[in-house]
Amino acid sequence: MSDLDLGVVGNSAIAALIDRRGRIVWSCFPRLDGDPVFHSLLGASAQGDEGVFEIDLQGFTRSERRYWPNTAILETVLESEDGSKVRIVDFVPRFKMYGRLFRPAMLMRSVEPLVGSPMIRVRIRPSHDYGRARAETTRGSNTIRYHLGEQALRLTTDGSPGLIRDEVPFILERPLTLILGPDETLPEAPATLFGKFCENTEDYWREWVRYLAIPFEWQDVVIRAAITLKLCAYEETGGIVAALTTSVPEYGASGRTWDYRYCWLRDSFFTVRALNRLGATRTMEDYISYVSNVVARNGDRELQPLFGLQFEAQLHEEIVPALPGYRGFGPVRRGNDAFRQRQNDGYGSVVLAISQCFFDERLIRKGDVALFERLEGLGEHAARLWAEPDAGLWEYRTLANVHTHSSAMCWAACDRLARIAGRLGLPDRAVYWREQADVIREGIFARGWNAELGTFVSRFGGDDVDASLLLLADIGLVDAEDPRFISTVDFIGQRLRHGAHLFRYAGEDDFGEPETAFTICTLWYIEALAKVGRREEARVLFEDVLGRRNSLGLLSEGIHVESGELWGNFPQTYSMVGLIHAALSLSASWEDAF
Repeated sequence: MSDLDLGVVGNSAIAALIDRRGRIVWSCFPRLDGDPVFHSLLGASAQGDEGVFEIDLQGFTRSERRYWPNTAILETVLESEDGSKVRIVDFVPRFKMYGRLFRPAMLMRSVEPLVGSPMIRVRIRPSHDYGRARAETTRGSNTIRYHLGEQALRLTTDGSPGLIRDEVPFILERPLTLILGPDETLPEAPATLFGKFCENTEDYWREWVRYLAIPFEWQDVVIRAAITLKLCAYEETGGIVAALTTSVPEYGASGRTWDYRYCWLRDSFFTVRALNRLGATRTMEDYISYVSNVVARNGDRELQPLFGLQFEAQLHEEIVPALPGYRGFGPVRRGNDAFRQRQNDGYGSVVLAISQCFFDERLIRKGDVALFERLEGLGEHAARLWAEPDAGLWEYRTLANVHTHSSAMCWAACDRLARIAGRLGLPDRAVYWREQADVIREGIFARGWNAELGTFVSRFGGDDVDASLLLLADIGLVDAEDPRFISTVDFIGQRLRHGAHLFRYAGEDDFGEPETAFTICTLWYIEALAKVGRREEARVLFEDVLGRRNSLGLLSEGIHVESGELWGNFPQTYSMVGLIHAALSLSASWEDAF
């Protein structure tokens, strides 16, 4: 049975998910939101193609896995019932070459015998068009070509192409190299190239990690989360996916199966901010380029909440009938109709994500008046729409309200524009945006605060809460010591907390009552507890979350509160971001540690 105890390898161009047996169960080509040529995470296709890249050890009994320290290189050791062992090393190349980052769409695998005379079988079964069509193959002297519709992949190996193509078991007597990538000739022997690229990729990641401003406590947690976030950024354009998968359900047969392989402006803000706090500002600089293109293409229209990685605005949702779904729980979806929704928090998300570039002297490409003027267009929308109904942070499909979080993010857009204008020496614009921000803030306090309940509420004039209200102090709308925020945190804990977990809201939505807690909500609650002085309680909850990660330290979207099992798309950037922020908020300082 499939589960989410998966590892991730990638290079900010493509990525692959690998299970405990060293099987690649999900990988899209030629980019993160491309055709899943390996799709067994969502089941075999209607034609029986499993969509897997497997090194099958005959008589397999157990495995051990680890990431090489501070890298995105994954090692899996498989053991058979007779004691034979093999080691698989997986990575996707990423390193500097010829003055630029080299990040080809290429999966590199090596398998070597460790103990005994292991018998293996290599099974490579890609398909295309979301499982609708089987790959056609042709064989070369050291290669196998997989024809996948409009693209072709080439496997280059120093093993027997015939045994691999026909899936014939053989004794592994020496290391075997398997390189799957573009239909191009490799410049060197597979093993030689693997060794060079592996060493260079290891050096790249370890150097990248060296410059992270990590907390004293939970260093391994933060490092793994940061690397994972980097793998979810599509560096060619600067877009950042919310997760690497589509259609892993929020829970069982809930029908909540969404495609998260797109760039949500909101999610991207959280990712950029987390990496900025660690000192990894390059992702923000790339994202500025992405957003600049989005804004330029958008013109004067309202800003939709998500876009494709190459700025696609139309992301029409369709059911993919060829794949049965994760554990058979469909439907499998391609595209996401949330692009049609009004989600007014997007204006604040963009401005907040970019604000640092106007103040950070380390950056080569700092914000200027031209960028500020582009952002002003978003601010005008925020000032106009802050009290208009929208689908909100949780993307209700049939419900629209004036959501307090959306209004607060509109305030944040205007507030930051006022600060940026001051930084740029534009006093008239600073006064203008401060006036807009003040109007919104007063409106939120008047209509988003329920004096009878003693809490901010999820919608204007409402009588209930949702987890997004935990962010009001984080964005600066209220101070963490404000009694109104403290009482809101208390009320949310009483209303939404279930054991060590926090639901995003209580009650039913378009699909009924949720059965899983959103991990990011629990982590927001942990941060809020720390802000209001309940640090020990926050630390206990944080340790519980850490215990819910899979064996490689990764998290999906949600956790089932009864079983503790991971559900939802994977790996979820929200969740990995939350780990970073919680660790930074709770860790002892380096100064106090010695």
